[in-house]
Amino acid sequence: MRKTESEASLYGNGETWVRGPLLGKGGFGSVFLANSKKPKSRFHCYPSTMAVKSAEFSLSASLQKEKEVHNNVQGSPFVIHCFGEEITTQQNGENMVYNLLLEYASGGTLSDLIKNSGGSGLPESDVKRYTKSMLKGLSHVHDCGYVHCDLKPENVLLVSSTSENFVAKIGDLGLAKRSGQRKKGRLDYLRGTVLYMAPETVIENVQDMKSDIWALGCVVCEMLTGKSPWDKEEELDTEELLNLIGDERELPKIPSGISREARDFLKACLVRKPMFRFTAEMLMDHPFLADVDDAEPPAVVPSPTWTEANFQLSGSSFSDDDDLITCSCSEDEEDFGVGLVVISDDEASVVGQKRKRVAFDDDYKFRTAAQANLKFPASFVPVGA
Repeated sequence: MRKTESEASLYGNGETWVRGPLLGKGGFGSVFLANSKKPKSRFHCYPSTMAVKSAEFSLSASLQKEKEVHNNVQGSPFVIHCFGEEITTQQNGENMVYNLLLEYASGGTLSDLIKNSGGSGLPESDVKRYTKSMLKGLSHVHDCGYVHCDLKPENVLLVSSTSENFVAKIGDLGLAKRSGQRKKGRLDYLRGTVLYMAPETVIENVQDMKSDIWALGCVVCEMLTGKSPWDKEEELDTEELLNLIGDERELPKIPSGISREARDFLKACLVRKPMFRFTAEMLMDHPFLADVDDAEPPAVVPSPTWTEANFQLSGSSFSDDDDLITCSCSEDEEDFGVGLVVISDDEASVVGQKRKRVAFDDDYKFRTAAQANLKFPASFVPVGA
């Protein structure tokens, strides 16, 4: 507990919020619970509780790219909301910290829920409800021109609603890319977790909207059975898993013991040839989801407007030409990364971050340098830009 508290105090507090306990840690940095300093004030623009992703500013390129994606996919109650970004100072005053202010998911992740099922999976009624929410969020991300690239249970967050149920929301947009983004004369880099990669991703290095649908099928299979569709009696290493996914003679295991509609839904997602795979819009009309209530989750507090107190840094200064090679893996799956560069928690604070550090003698110099790269406030980035 002391280590958690000391790490929270090390990163500093915001203008209107206080950093709380550590919620999790990954290649991008650390996630903390944050509480409003004056939750009952009618002038505060943030909710009383948030999740704050933090990293040293010199190692925050991945978080700033994630903020840029959030700017362009705002507007869906089924995608984790971003309230803004803020710079804090480390307790020693030597380094600046970049903070991404996000909607807090009090229910944890879908992965936590599946693990707590004891390997038997979730009730089909819950699977249907979570699946429809994920499809709505994923459809919105796709409509905004992005591919998530790392859809998995760990990146589906459960947010409390007005009812007793939690709402599943798409989170962790750090590896998302624009649809059709590919460089001439070079291969685009692979993003994501191997266990959820589509065959075309492994074979042809293609990641598009249909690849997200394959990953969704894997997630739905895990919810129904507690196991991956590639589950084998013997444990597979990374190379064996890649060969299995890339083998045209192999098909994912569609579980028995589930409803006919559930089996048909999985078959529509886990089709080897992407041209025959359903889209998110098509899947929302599938009979498997026919009896799911379409009740909307409660609206979140809108993001703050531009002010000097809430200093906004645009992620647009990081172009698509950055030579990043990334892969996101959970602690349980960190071996699934052959052929990709996997940065562990001990190796770096940000996945794929270039190791060029910039030191600033004081806050004024930092703000002057930061504003030199600022074309317009992040909150003013047009949708689809």
